[in-house]
Amino acid sequence: MRSVVSISVAILLAFTAGAPAQVTGQVTGERAAGRGIAAEDPQARLDRLFADLKRAGNETAAARISQRIRSEWSKSGSATIDLLMQWSNKAVNEKKLDVALDYLDEIVTLAPTYAEGWNLRATVHFARDDYARSMADIDRVLRLEPRHFGALAGMAAILKATGHEAAAAGVYERLLEIYPMMRAAQSELGKLADEMAGQGI
Repeated sequence: MRSVVSISVAILLAFTAGAPAQVTGQVTGERAAGRGIAAEDPQARLDRLFADLKRAGNETAAARISQRIRSEWSKSGSATIDLLMQWSNKAVNEKKLDVALDYLDEIVTLAPTYAEGWNLRATVHFARDDYARSMADIDRVLRLEPRHFGALAGMAAILKATGHEAAAAGVYERLLEIYPMMRAAQSELGKLADEMAGQGI
C-alpha cells in the first residue's frame, strides 16, 4: 500500500520536532464586543487548556477540557469556511464522501492554515481506506498543531492497520503525553505492547 511507510516517517519527524502551532480563529470576548478590554489571546487560551488537559484527574474532566479545545480549533474566522465545514460534516454524516471531499478540497485551498479542514479531509480519506492521502493530510494538521490529539489518534490507527506496530505505539505514547486520560489510546497502547511482546519486538 503504497508509500505509507515513507510518509509516516516524515510525519513522525514533523511532530516530534515540536513545530510551533499556528492557530487561526476570531478574537472574541469583551474587545470583540467593543468594550475596549482585550480578550485572552487564542494561543494562550489553547496553551492553558492543554495544561489543564494534562493535569485532569479523571476521564470526565479530561473529556470536558478536550471538547473546549476542539471548540477553539473549530474557529476558522471565516463565515465562508464555517459554512463549507458545515456542508462537509453533513455530507460525511450522510456518507456522501465524494461530496464531502469536494467541499474540503475548497476549504484547504481557501484556508491552508486552518487545521480542522485538513483534519476532516484526513478523516474522509481514512473512511475511504486511502491511507496515504489521509497520512499526508495528518502531516499538514500536525505541522499546524503538533498537539492535535485527533490527528495523532488517526496516525496511530493507520500505522497499526498497516503493520507498523512499533511506530503506532510511539504515536500513542506521544498522544498520552498530551491527553493522559484518553482511555481509547491507553487501551490501544496496551494491546500493542502485548502484541509486540508476543512477537518478541
